[in-house]
Amino acid sequence: MSQSEPSQGEPEWLSTKETARRLGITTRTLYRLIDEGQLPAYKFGRVIRLKADEVEAFVNAARITPGELGHLYTEPTSHAGQQTGQTAGPASARD
Repeated sequence: MSQSEPSQGEPEWLSTKETARRLGITTRTLYRLIDEGQLPAYKFGRVIRLKADEVEAFVNAARITPGELGHLYTEPTSHAGQQTGQTAGPASARD
């Protein structure tokens, strides 16, 4: 077993740089998540470390539930051009 692998029962510690890389975010965003209490972290002297299993739990808790994003792609009920009687595209050339 290498030094970077935790032995059984010991936590796997991640640096902020490694955690940010794994999550695909900047370290600044990671610090904000930590500061807001969304992601637990530990300070040892000047070094901040995160437990790999807690990072994984954070990711799992952030999972999107099917149907949760409908507000991002539903079509509006009326279009601005229809409200004013204007048409768009080639049909407007006939006017």
